[in-house]
Amino acid sequence: MKMVEIINYFSKLVIPLFILFVVLYGYKSKVKLYESFVSGAKEGFEISLRVLPYIVAILIAVKGFQASGAFDLLKKGFSSLFTFLNIPAEIFGIALLKPLSNSAAVGVFVDILKTSGADSLVAKISAVILGSAETTFYVLAVYLGSVGIKKSKYLVPVCIISDLIGIIIAIFVVKILL
Repeated sequence: MKMVEIINYFSKLVIPLFILFVVLYGYKSKVKLYESFVSGAKEGFEISLRVLPYIVAILIAVKGFQASGAFDLLKKGFSSLFTFLNIPAEIFGIALLKPLSNSAAVGVFVDILKTSGADSLVAKISAVILGSAETTFYVLAVYLGSVGIKKSKYLVPVCIISDLIGIIIAIFVVKILL
């Protein structure tokens, strides 16, 4: 068997084996599995209801940002700086949207693939940014909202700075490797 076939075979077994392990371990530990599962599902549902307003707020903010034209205005404003630094200007769209919304960033990435091609520098940098940056505001809305934390004075700036550092490193790593 080829290595790919072996990996495919084992990857199909991972989840069923994990479920079997959990059931056997729970049985051995004398845990009421069904009751625990239902209790966890109920708690998950309650958490999702608490988090829903935060998710709706961030999605509306992202769509409003795009629809208002502010996104295009910022993109045009920074395109000369990116050109000066010999960085494709299309990167700005991914870099700006990724901390806000993964789906919006993926939409921009698909447009980049259609216009520039999968092997272009801009596509490769965009792919690395998509894989290495976080949807900061979405994650903050979900996690902080789920536990009820209201004071995030230092958390937001630190997260934005870390996103910026990750995006800069992604750009330079791809440029160095190509």
